[in-house]
Amino acid sequence: MKTISREDLKEKIERSDDFVLLEVLSEHSYVRGHLPGAVRFPGRAEIPDFLPDKSTEVVAYCSNFN
Repeated sequence: MKTISREDLKEKIERSDDFVLLEVLSEHSYVRGHLPGAVRFPGRAEIPDFLPDKSTEVVAYCSNFN
């Protein structure tokens, strides 16, 4: 696992890179606002169905707007 900067993430989004952008805060926070294309983390039990290809690049972020 590695950390990327906000600028790197912005570039990935602008280039339409192939990756999953995963919001890891609560459903309430996700509904209030999230980055374009982000999906909410469904929970550990659902990960095998959610990401069946283990080679998929995942960028997880949390954006607490409080």
